[in-house]
Amino acid sequence: MRKILITGGAGYVGSVLTPYLLKKGYEITVLDLMIYGNDVLKRDKKLSIINGDIRDINLLEKIIPGHDAIIHLACISNDPSFELNPDLGKSINFDAFEPLVNISKKSKIKRFINASTSSVYGIKKEKNVDETMELKPLTDYSKYKADCEKILDKFNDSSFCAVTLRPATVCGYSPRQRLDVIVNILTNLAYHKREISIFGGGQLRPNIHINDMIRAYELMLTSEDKKISGKIFNVGFENRSVEEIARIVQDKVGKDVILNKTETNDNRSYHISSEKVKKELNFSCKFNISDAVSDLINKFENKVFKNPLTNERYFNIKTMKKLNLK
Repeated sequence: MRKILITGGAGYVGSVLTPYLLKKGYEITVLDLMIYGNDVLKRDKKLSIINGDIRDINLLEKIIPGHDAIIHLACISNDPSFELNPDLGKSINFDAFEPLVNISKKSKIKRFINASTSSVYGIKKEKNVDETMELKPLTDYSKYKADCEKILDKFNDSSFCAVTLRPATVCGYSPRQRLDVIVNILTNLAYHKREISIFGGGQLRPNIHINDMIRAYELMLTSEDKKISGKIFNVGFENRSVEEIARIVQDKVGKDVILNKTETNDNRSYHISSEKVKKELNFSCKFNISDAVSDLINKFENKVFKNPLTNERYFNIKTMKKLNLK
């Protein structure tokens, strides 16, 4: 399994995953709209980049044949961005999904790796939120992710190995940087404003370092069919409270950083168990929140980002508003 198509391969996770797999010897095709810039992937003789839309059926039928596996990352990737234009979000995240899977199976793709989200569970009181629990998505974004899981399951069989990952919130540095996810938000504010504010603080948030996230996708490429076919895996590491995350950031950035706490009525708390992927596939995370913060500090110090507090490139919803994508 050496030839891989990655939808959204120039996105936050994709722009780290793509060069990682190239170094491992894979041939990669990236399909991406490139709305956050076309300079995040370096040229490589084993890399083909297609500026295109997963909703383009004719394009899919043309480019999918000949690949061994698909890693499907492309989507409108968080609740605020989705809610900005629900019709657009639905068309990309849900309507395009079954045609993509159907064409993949007809094209003799051996493996389809689907990126879902741990937010499909909604809010759970149970200590360990595992893959057997009922899904209660609270937003259209997570609802359509859950619906796509069901669609994919219908296609899974002995010739088409389908697997879904439900990632925690990804954090850390990427060539296509996001500064609108919690660890990255707090690190950006702490470093540049020397002050961070949190609302409540006791709410749990599951996180995973981006370098572990790409290791998880590689594992889905290398595992035997019988170990992953038709299965769903939570992938996360630290279920930390918002205040704990803020304290980690404060400790790494500097003791002069002021931490402001404000009471809130929004006490939504999310957490997941990743014991299944550890037990069945021997996958354990190697990086933590502190590592992600340190990586970002290094990039800030080396002026890698242009205007990180205001540049819409680092904030999904700002970019979506500017582009008015249809």
